Amino acid sequence: MQIISISSLKGGVGKTSVTLGLASAAQAQGIPTLVVDMDPHADATTGLGVRQDAGTEDVGTLLSHPRRVSLTDHVVASGWTGSTAAPAADGDGAGGPDGGAPRILDVVRGSSRTSLYERPTTRQRELRRLTQLVEPVTRYALVLIDCPPALNGVTRMAWAASTDVLLVAEPSLFSVAGTERTLRALDLFRKEYAQGVTSTGVVANRVRPASVEHQFRLGEMERMYGDRLLPVAIPEQGNWQQIQGAAWPVHAWPGEMAAQSAALFDELLYAVQRPLKDRRSQRRH
Repeated sequence: MQIISISSLKGGVGKTSVTLGLASAAQAQGIPTLVVDMDPHADATTGLGVRQDAGTEDVGTLLSHPRRVSLTDHVVASGWTGSTAAPAADGDGAGGPDGGAPRILDVVRGSSRTSLYERPTTRQRELRRLTQLVEPVTRYALVLIDCPPALNGVTRMAWAASTDVLLVAEPSLFSVAGTERTLRALDLFRKEYAQGVTSTGVVANRVRPASVEHQFRLGEMERMYGDRLLPVAIPEQGNWQQIQGAAWPVHAWPGEMAAQSAALFDELLYAVQRPLKDRRSQRRH
């Protein structure tokens, strides 16, 4: 099972948008996926069409007693169209929690309670809370963790539970510098507390191809981040707010612009699932 934390040190760079785009790509490809919304704002929960009164405990509550609960008892199906697969012809396959058709995209609801864990900590007991929730889960091939836009205890808790960390950055001065600092902090954290993280990458988001400044910053990002900069850049999309406001997957949204964005998120999902050595080979060619 691949567990990817989607993180940023700076708010407003589209971290949750990238999480939702990856979830849409995974759903379109039929990959059983769980989204864990660790951001106290719970925007991913809203964007996935999940109500706060869904009848399950939110992740902040579950983190308070991770050894005494089963995470799969508190997942809820995404409200997106296509989140449930058609039953297998032979009746095989993992069914949903209610014994019905297999589920493709599930969510662990976010809430403001997660902010209780935002305090900086290096205590193993605190850092392993999310790990203890996720470790027993076997139903999914992919877990996406939407982290808060800060380098705090919640983000570190997510990193400790992950196999991969994806940092989201805009091609702007402050975002590029902040991402470099985050990479250094992540490298130090991996050595001490998150040896399970095998891959780290950076994706450029909200890129304006016609902007001279953005093109300059993209070149700067490639020099600074090297092979960690993924070979996919997500452009700024005018109707993205409309898509998120409708709580709809980008792969199902009509129009050429949405189709182009969906194809880029397919590429991004492929890129984050590839080993680092394969990314290096792709850049050389």
